[in-house]
Amino acid sequence: MAAKKETTTGTVKVRLVGGLRGVQSRHRLSVKALGLNRTGDVRELKDSPQVRGLINTVNYLVRVEE
Repeated sequence: MAAKKETTTGTVKVRLVGGLRGVQSRHRLSVKALGLNRTGDVRELKDSPQVRGLINTVNYLVRVEE
């Protein structure tokens, strides 16, 4: 397993870097659940196991920024 980065503020910044065209519908729903709509959108979310799971599901579409 990869080491998890700990954030001091308890939040994680997520940026959508890939387009949603040709992506599985399940993955589209995960991106929507993260609150990302367009390529380049950034959201600051509470760092929780649920959010980390969504990020891991669509790791090829998003980038985690610190």
